[in-house]
Amino acid sequence: MRGLGGLWSDLTDLVLPAGCAGCAERVPGLTHGFCPRCVGELEALRPAPTRPTPAPPDLPPCVALGPYGGALREGLLAYKERGRHGLARPLGALLAEVVAAAVGPARSVNLVPVPDTARAARARYGDHLGRLTRHAAGRLRAAGWSVRVLRPLRALPRPDSVVLDSAGRAAAAEAAFRLRGADGVPVAGPVVLLDDIVTTGATLAAVSRILRSVGMTPKAAAVLAATQKRPLR
Repeated sequence: MRGLGGLWSDLTDLVLPAGCAGCAERVPGLTHGFCPRCVGELEALRPAPTRPTPAPPDLPPCVALGPYGGALREGLLAYKERGRHGLARPLGALLAEVVAAAVGPARSVNLVPVPDTARAARARYGDHLGRLTRHAAGRLRAAGWSVRVLRPLRALPRPDSVVLDSAGRAAAAEAAFRLRGADGVPVAGPVVLLDDIVTTGATLAAVSRILRSVGMTPKAAAVLAATQKRPLR
């Protein structure tokens, strides 16, 4: 689906401080976030359903732009870990495409980004998912959608998921979030959770359970990338 318009025009507004975000190639005079080859790779991706195996209970239907690899993976790492904030706009536009695919023809949505801990926000140059959400919401509104961005949850300190196995991720996710108030936020229209990557699905499932308990059951989760299990040898 490419119905949101002008997706890749955003890339021409970005200055490369350290080469292509997808492959690190340096091209003299290039002012794209990604080189032409990586743009082609990203542009070929289409949102599709994805689901971890095994999927945790209460995980809503998930839609991802593509697998966590190639230019998509490197672009996300450049954005999150190397502070290339300018990539938030094109990556947010890609996330808007995933939301559109997850919702279908409704053209009305409530976006709930998974909140980050204060420590993670400091380590990742700020609220990376919040920036993606703002740009995704703006892209959808420009295409005629009715969009609300809701933040009913706050994140509590927890271990970095990178160092945890599947069981550890599930245990950490269970105690990772709290409602900001005693009640949920009344909503009209579908609720879609947003995250950048889905691995085990434990975090999205935990958020979904909390929201469901206050009448905000998510219709779907929209993510940019889904990790793929490596085959056992």
